[in-house]
Amino acid sequence: MPAKESKPERKPAKKEIVEKQKPMQVLSRRPVKPVELSNKIILSNGMEFMRVPAGKFLMGSKKDNKSAYSNEKPQLPVDIPYDYWMARFPVTNEQYNAYVKATGIKHPVSRWAGKRDYPVAYVKWTDAMAYCQWLNELLKGELPAGIILRLPTEAEWEKAARWLPSPSGGEAGGEGESLEYPWGNEFDIKKCNTSEGNRGDTTSVGSYSPSGDSPYGCADMAGNVWEWTHSLLEDYPYKATDGREDEQASGYRVLRGGSFNSNEWNARCACRNDSSIVNFSYGIGFRVVASPRLS
Repeated sequence: MPAKESKPERKPAKKEIVEKQKPMQVLSRRPVKPVELSNKIILSNGMEFMRVPAGKFLMGSKKDNKSAYSNEKPQLPVDIPYDYWMARFPVTNEQYNAYVKATGIKHPVSRWAGKRDYPVAYVKWTDAMAYCQWLNELLKGELPAGIILRLPTEAEWEKAARWLPSPSGGEAGGEGESLEYPWGNEFDIKKCNTSEGNRGDTTSVGSYSPSGDSPYGCADMAGNVWEWTHSLLEDYPYKATDGREDEQASGYRVLRGGSFNSNEWNARCACRNDSSIVNFSYGIGFRVVASPRLS
């Protein structure tokens, strides 16, 4: 295991940057019939979602992993008792621009038109939540009954990023392995955009797909941009009903996945970062999940 760095980027979102923005055209959409539940959902705005089946997985890092951060321990089984569909990619500049045009706000990324398929950045948690609410209204006729679009909980995010079910255990059998990285247990710079690659910028979503995909086919879950989750930063064990998924509660929200200027250790699937809901950075974006409403 490579030597652990001195906890870089524990607060990557503290630097606030404001740039000039130039909104562009709105994406067109056509009326469609509601999608059927399947292993993959594609909505009319082009967003793809990959099915993650209900069941248990191992969340966090083991106690004896001395290199892991304390806030990602201990590793314990967490049961997600419903199927959900994780977005295959983070929200892109072009997808976010539809929201920009509809609401009359400015695009957070200057000169974004040259990076249409790059992940949107400079997005606060409150912005990401507002986008999800708008997207639900826009696409509500397409969603299966009982399913909404929202930010993923950190448990949903982590399972989609790293859980490799055992073939003998069945989809919901709770048997399998929590991988260090979406593709396996060894870091591979050819499968993600992190600081080791010295690119110094984000890359278009899917640039490392399918080799860097998670077991469920989700791309860019290591590096590129940190991704907001729905969850407050609280100690483990993770419990969805203990208040950490309260949208009105104050506190720092969890970021996952690392970014282009994170090192490999912060791009591990178990790594937890956090930030104030009003902070933003060029290294912070988000993806959405199609999942049941949180009670």
